Amino acid sequence: MKTPASESKFVWLLFGVIGGLGFAYLWPHEPAYAVATDRDAKFALCTVEVGPGSPDAVFVLDFLTGRLTGGLLNAQAGAFTNFWYANVGEDFKIKGDKAKFTIIPGSGFLNAPGGGGQSLATGLIYVAELTSGKVGCYRFQYRNQAEASPPMELMPVNYFMFREQQPTR
Repeated sequence: MKTPASESKFVWLLFGVIGGLGFAYLWPHEPAYAVATDRDAKFALCTVEVGPGSPDAVFVLDFLTGRLTGGLLNAQAGAFTNFWYANVGEDFKIKGDKAKFTIIPGSGFLNAPGGGGQSLATGLIYVAELTSGKVGCYRFQYRNQAEASPPMELMPVNYFMFREQQPTR
């Protein structure tokens, strides 16, 4: 025989579970966004958001040459179809192995026309260099097509100084 106290506990447990599920369902959901960045002694790699429905682009910064290259895997073709490049060593006026770079992706839509069947990516690439004390921002355009297009130059957006330039030895 069940007592009224034990039935009451079960009813309150049931109300609590139903109430908790209802509250969790109605609470605004925040999507989790993740980008990847990794580095080694001689290069760094990062992924950058391209646009809705597109995979992220991948960029590699070679510390020895100061060259930043990237590619986009086309979802329909299953192959890399968009390619980019920039000589950040020249942009930062740093030569050879004296450069100390770091790279990180960002997101933000900058007002600029695409044109020529190209769309402006929603991702940005930030590169910093220690000896010059400079941070640069790059953006890029892409084409959503199955055929590979020729490499395009990354577009520098702007730079700022985060410290005084250090003398090179």
